[in-house]
Amino acid sequence: MNMYILIMGLIVLVALYLIVIYNGFISLINRAREAWSDIEVQMKRRYDLIPNLVETVKGYAAHESNVLEGVIRARNEAMGASGLKNHAVAEDMLSSSLKNLFALSESYPDLKANVNFLELQRELRDTEDKVQAARRFYNGNVRDLNIRVDSFPSNLIGKMFGFVKMDLFELAEDAAREPVKVSF
Repeated sequence: MNMYILIMGLIVLVALYLIVIYNGFISLINRAREAWSDIEVQMKRRYDLIPNLVETVKGYAAHESNVLEGVIRARNEAMGASGLKNHAVAEDMLSSSLKNLFALSESYPDLKANVNFLELQRELRDTEDKVQAARRFYNGNVRDLNIRVDSFPSNLIGKMFGFVKMDLFELAEDAAREPVKVSF
């Protein structure tokens, strides 16, 4: 009888351990998905600001259409990107085109003094900060999940239930070194 109770107790402990590890994986995955959703919300806000910014600049620098078209093209590609790696590449292109746009505005003193331009610039800077914070939050959650997927003994349970590592949302080295210039 004692052996039966001991075996049942051991089975219950193993089952509870499996449940705790499994639920930990589910929690980490859901936190990473929530964090990605936060990034998408901020990127959408950024995408919504860009047409207004381009229209404001267009009034002052209409003959600079190649820069303005480049920003819109990069925005559209970023909006249509699917997958984490494609998003990172598209965001790098968008950041680069925005740098060109803000560099262009240096040549137009009236534009730099325009209230709409200054407000859009402030909102874009705020959005860039929020994207960066959301990216750090996402990467932190993905890091925790990846550690759990790699660590013993949770890696055995992870493999058993098909849990896999997720990719970090990393920007290209050039984009990470040089933030979008939104201040003059």
